[in-house]
Amino acid sequence: GKRMNAVVRQSEPERASPSTHADREAYLETIRLIERAHRRFLDVVKDELERLDRTEINNVQAVLLHNVGEETLTPSELKNRGYYLGSNVSYNLKKLGELGYLSQARSNHDRRTVRIQVTEKGVDIVRMVDGLLARHMRSLAPIGGVQADGLAMASQTLRRLDRFWKDQVLYRL
Repeated sequence: GKRMNAVVRQSEPERASPSTHADREAYLETIRLIERAHRRFLDVVKDELERLDRTEINNVQAVLLHNVGEETLTPSELKNRGYYLGSNVSYNLKKLGELGYLSQARSNHDRRTVRIQVTEKGVDIVRMVDGLLARHMRSLAPIGGVQADGLAMASQTLRRLDRFWKDQVLYRL
């Protein structure tokens, strides 16, 4: 009895270990790749801003403008939609307002709430990012070997990870 239990206890971790180690490494690599891919995308946007001599704003601000697009949103709606970039969103919104890329107005319903909207000046940046994305879409499959179905699968996995991490915080799993 006792000897058999000891053998079972020893072999279980050994059996699980290769798969667990490989899974853990894949999980860690995914986390690193998410961060690196996001930074590289921001580098591409920065390069485009420099190429077009639009250096008055930074890459994070340009992506933020693109995320707002034609909508009128509150800062919390930006965050809830996953458009929140960096810890300094209020600074970026204020700066974009000062530079004339965004207009900010108090809500008629709740004077505490600020509603933001892209101005005509901001629309130029939105179009610049749209053009960059369109060029990327034309180049992805032939040059990068990335197909639409691969992007859909990656997006599905990333949405699941996002939901998993959100649940970890909400429910302290």
